Amino acid sequence: CPHPVLNVSSRLRSLSRLQRIQGHMMSSHVEPEVLLEKVGRAGVITMNRPKVLNALNLSMIRQISPQLKKWENDTETDIIIIKGVGGKAFCAGGDIRAVTEAGKLGDSLAQDFFREEYILNNAIGTCRKPYIALIDGITMGGGVGLSVHGRFRVATEKTLFAMPETAIGLFPDVGGGHFLPRLRGKLGLFLALTGFRLKGRDVQRAGVATHFVESKKIPDLERELVELKSSSAENVSRVLDSYQNQVRILRPVPTLTIQTYKPKQILSKMSPTSLKITYKQLQAGASLSLQDVLVMEYRLSQACMRGRDFYEGVRAVLVDRDQNPKWNPSTLEEVSDQSVDQCFSSLGEKDLTF
Repeated sequence: CPHPVLNVSSRLRSLSRLQRIQGHMMSSHVEPEVLLEKVGRAGVITMNRPKVLNALNLSMIRQISPQLKKWENDTETDIIIIKGVGGKAFCAGGDIRAVTEAGKLGDSLAQDFFREEYILNNAIGTCRKPYIALIDGITMGGGVGLSVHGRFRVATEKTLFAMPETAIGLFPDVGGGHFLPRLRGKLGLFLALTGFRLKGRDVQRAGVATHFVESKKIPDLERELVELKSSSAENVSRVLDSYQNQVRILRPVPTLTIQTYKPKQILSKMSPTSLKITYKQLQAGASLSLQDVLVMEYRLSQACMRGRDFYEGVRAVLVDRDQNPKWNPSTLEEVSDQSVDQCFSSLGEKDLTF
């Protein structure tokens, strides 16, 4: 799809918005956006932007990535824990508004954000030390990328998981093409296309989380993990199992709770281009390594930046909030296979490399 044409005044408005967003990202935080602390033999990463539900921006990625590598190679660090502050969210997603403003202007943030985020996702997936994500609260998009590829993911009754990208003209990225098709049956495809929200225990039942612990027990759990004398994956697993076994099950619920749901009605609101890209992404990702999926997803991210629907979706859902995006093309039938295939094409020298 051609890039949206911007006249001079709209370019200036976009530049002004991008400068405001980036200036806000840099100047208004007396508190650091992410805390990186060594506690005993544990490296602890804390997302510290509670006012924006710990949304992930490029400066946070650039702080977490080198520290993760440092701890992975440090003989004095046995485990890595990642969590969010504020009581509402682990991480509600990436800082998408800044990315769309950059994309309109051809600013490099539109490439840098996705490239560096995906490199971090891969580093989490290949981390040799036990990586424990405490997903106590909203965990969407970029927050899923910070957690789901790690060895251990601990959900609570406050966890709200979703990959809602098709509603904003994007696709379930951050390695969604790897973990979603590996969920049982067609559950991953359902979550990817509809953006359906999983809550609490269902996050573990679906296989997104490895453990389920009561939210009030999370501080005790973290303390016990930090104080482990021998932090092997087996010992970490034993501690997590013991906390999971403390959960009172009020009623037996053997299966996922997907209440009355109207997928056709939901799908009709999503970007038709996004739906077709996502379907093909999960088909391909089912047999690819995480690294190869991320290479594919970087190509898709840049196709979305060149297209129209991502900008329109962010406008309708996050900026104007009228919830009435005008997709182009507006129907699935109008989205040609050729246009979808083009989104998966190599970027040559600009492809993602690790």
